[in-house]
Amino acid sequence: MSTSFHRRIRESLRDVNLQAALDGNAERRIRVRQEAFATLDDPQGMRQRAHGVRAEVIQHQDAYLEQFIQQASANGMIVHRAAQAADAVRLVLDIARQNSASLIAKSKTMVSEEIHLNQALEANGLRVVETDLGEYIVQLRGEPPSHIITPAVHLTRADVGRLFQDQLGLPYTEDIPLMTAAAPRLLRQVFLTADIGISGVNFAVAQSGTLCVLTNEGNGRMVTTLPRVHIALLGMERLVPTMDDLALMLRLLPRSATGQKLTVYTSLLHGPRRPGESDGPQERHVIILDNGRSKLRNSPLSEMLYCIRCGACLNACPVFREIGGHAYDSPYPGPMGSVLSPALFGQAEFGHLARASSLCGACREACPVDIDLPRLLLRVRAGMTEETPVERHPLPKPNPPGWLAAGLRLFTLAAERPGRFHLAQKLLAGLMGGQGWIKLPAWSGWGYSKDFPRPARRSFQQQWAAKMATSSQGSGPDPDKPVETRVGAPAVQPVTQAAKIRQGTLVEQLRMELEALGGRFIACAEAELTGEVLALLKEKNCQEILAWEAQHLPPGLLPTLRQAGIRVVHPAGEDKLQAGQVVAGLTGAIGAAAETGSLAIPGGAGRPLAVSLLPELHIAVLREQAVVAGLDELLQLPALRQPAAAVLVSGPSRTADIEMTLTIGVHGPGELIVLCVSG
Repeated sequence: MSTSFHRRIRESLRDVNLQAALDGNAERRIRVRQEAFATLDDPQGMRQRAHGVRAEVIQHQDAYLEQFIQQASANGMIVHRAAQAADAVRLVLDIARQNSASLIAKSKTMVSEEIHLNQALEANGLRVVETDLGEYIVQLRGEPPSHIITPAVHLTRADVGRLFQDQLGLPYTEDIPLMTAAAPRLLRQVFLTADIGISGVNFAVAQSGTLCVLTNEGNGRMVTTLPRVHIALLGMERLVPTMDDLALMLRLLPRSATGQKLTVYTSLLHGPRRPGESDGPQERHVIILDNGRSKLRNSPLSEMLYCIRCGACLNACPVFREIGGHAYDSPYPGPMGSVLSPALFGQAEFGHLARASSLCGACREACPVDIDLPRLLLRVRAGMTEETPVERHPLPKPNPPGWLAAGLRLFTLAAERPGRFHLAQKLLAGLMGGQGWIKLPAWSGWGYSKDFPRPARRSFQQQWAAKMATSSQGSGPDPDKPVETRVGAPAVQPVTQAAKIRQGTLVEQLRMELEALGGRFIACAEAELTGEVLALLKEKNCQEILAWEAQHLPPGLLPTLRQAGIRVVHPAGEDKLQAGQVVAGLTGAIGAAAETGSLAIPGGAGRPLAVSLLPELHIAVLREQAVVAGLDELLQLPALRQPAAAVLVSGPSRTADIEMTLTIGVHGPGELIVLCVSG
């Protein structure tokens, strides 16, 4: 490994704050991921299906890219190809100059980190503001993200409190909701006045030319809806063939990344604003980046292109959990970065990262698309990053240090015969006594940066034989009895999707899922609808409401509200500053997925997406017969594909970017109330 990498590792291990922050992140991320995957009927089967979809896309990437470009262009998007990072930066600068832009609002995109976009834009006189809370925090600190999902994972609440005091002039506090509330107040004007919004792309659907952007805070919706120009940065491998394939990926990515069944907002972007639509960008650009991906596709590491950037392998990796993301000195840290960085940016500069791995396999077990990361890490260690086919690649000559070679020979001698191995195991366990590790010299790293586990006093075969003997006497555990996960707490048995449906109707399942996400669900008859809306507005002391136009809401609803003295506002594109001050928004919903508690909200003429985005309170009217079982059915609704953009909404806006503490109401509405109308 390089000397600088060793230095960064030592610094990370000495950083008490970093260790506390990383421990808190890993423990919670792993737990919520396991709980989320337990709600799937066949998680392993879904992982294998996803692996097959990603393999198909990478194998036939040229055909899928051509199909996507053709469809996206037909939808009105302006599609660009960028061979290298510099080409992508130049394209963004050209678009900014053509639109006389001065302020750019960005949502989280790892491609922009990869091409060092912010630095280039600022060097050309543009003001660039990161709007994701975690990205905003690290931008204020002048440092890159530490994690591809939670950029500020390396910081404690005290770190953020001092940062906001020093940089923003706010009173020092360690109250996370107060700190979280400060950023939206500062950033709201950025959203409303930005000339250009820049986002990443989680998936692009080749069949329909659709861009899919996932976000929890609402900033992704803001930057793709409010500025007059939107630029989407798309890694060329992030394609899926069909909307059904997208539904599969949406079941896996949020569960792996944040432990959610679906992110709060799933934006489906089909094109720029169309005639008659009152919001959305007038231009929507897509920059498709290669930057070494074509070369990677023809290399022994091509499976790395299957990655969907969930970050689960980082949370599972024992090395990342000790040193954090900054130690890797790459936009992509952890196990996935230890393969991707040398593949994209050079073996000489980043090949050493693959040696910072225990090869324990936790990364593969966590990967939602079943990438064999340990095998790829070994290939990087062997220098297999060029375009030589795997079967024709010459085996590298072994080159371990002399002391390591001697140790390996000694281990081989002991492990060749069971008797020798058992004897060595007993001797080593005796030397260790009651200690969990042997005191070795500091230069070895053992006991300082590595734990030396105590060898078992009995072999596995001996332990198994004793267990079987105990079980045969009737004193062993009952194999039919659930195993407890902790003292006094029985293991939670996963409830399958089919079981949930059997326990109640789809509407009842939707209610349960929505309320679990922090939303409110009110069932009412058609005749009760207006009264329910008026009661909610009175509860919030609202005398005006931002609303869809009357033809897209139940008949008579808006006239009755006006008769009751409520001022009804229909936002137009030029009125977004005024619209941003209205407290409540009223929309319809064309459908809902009981599986995830998600509402389908289309844009289009008379249905501005800003109504479900800008107010603090979002009231959505849903017909109970529009509730479907799962995402597959919801994504097939024609009304989701006809407008320039649509969104799936799963609860109120939220974030957990500071010490993994969930806070409701960031950039989008802090309250979501669904009025489910029967009849």
